[in-house]
Amino acid sequence: MILVTGGAGYIGSHMVRVLIENGFETVILDNLSHGTKEVAVQTGAPLVVGDIRDPRALTSLFSHYPIEAVIHFAAAIEVGESVQDPLKYWDNNLNGTLRILETMRSFGVRNLILSSTAAVYSPKSDGPITEEDRIDPQNPYGETKAAAERLVEACRHAFGVSSVIFRYFNAAALEPSYGLVSHAIPRSHLIPAVLDAIAGRIPSLRVFGNDYPTPDGTGVRDYIHVMDLAEAHLVALKRLLKGEISGTFNLGTGQGHSVLDVIRTAEKVTGKKVPYRIEARRPGDVSMLVASGTRARQTLPWFPSRSSLERIMEDSARGWGLI
Repeated sequence: MILVTGGAGYIGSHMVRVLIENGFETVILDNLSHGTKEVAVQTGAPLVVGDIRDPRALTSLFSHYPIEAVIHFAAAIEVGESVQDPLKYWDNNLNGTLRILETMRSFGVRNLILSSTAAVYSPKSDGPITEEDRIDPQNPYGETKAAAERLVEACRHAFGVSSVIFRYFNAAALEPSYGLVSHAIPRSHLIPAVLDAIAGRIPSLRVFGNDYPTPDGTGVRDYIHVMDLAEAHLVALKRLLKGEISGTFNLGTGQGHSVLDVIRTAEKVTGKKVPYRIEARRPGDVSMLVASGTRARQTLPWFPSRSSLERIMEDSARGWGLI
């Protein structure tokens, strides 16, 4: 059985559906701080409501279910919030991972896929980021994820954890047929905010900064379809369970898109204007994050097939009922 922490949230709920569709028995652990019971029920997997930082909840779960592997999504993920409340991020992201690893050791579970982030890297404006590039987080969110990675690596040496660490670039879109995301997707993410602005749920889109050293002055990110992300985890899980793979991998497309690119694509797909206003940069944001996905393509192997910006926007707009 596969344990998915944060499985009632945005990425986790898609992952659970993909696992079940591929024959894996799955259980969700989620404290419902972002996810919902409704989303968890829709996945078809049992939900254990509990916190990754609670040793008793973890011990109870591992005692009741024959866990073979953990896919660890549960975390606090907002860059701006991490600057304002770093203690929350160190507690959730590092202590939570530590408790998961402690429980895995106690129950003899050795297989882990860790959700990490491109925010662990030093900013780079001259090309895609490779896994060998310098680790130098620019905000507490990235710092906590880098520390969690080091902890997983230490446990690999100490008691034989077999791990795959995925550094996500910008997860986006949804699988419209799942009907999951309207409740679980973080509204602070750019594409949901763009669509909320079109739908009139917010007065206008806030564009944080137009003075970055990028072609149009707005931040550039590498957007990856959540279903491509889930597929990478599925490929890695199958090989991890066979003892065939471990390591750290970027998950991205190698293509960067600016905030204004995203706005223009949304307008093209929906036929509606995006009301937006320019504001000051957010603390902790960087100008550009674009992945080199060569290692994942060659080693897993895995290829993103749904991650064109237009496809991402089309699937997202369908989920919002805009097309």
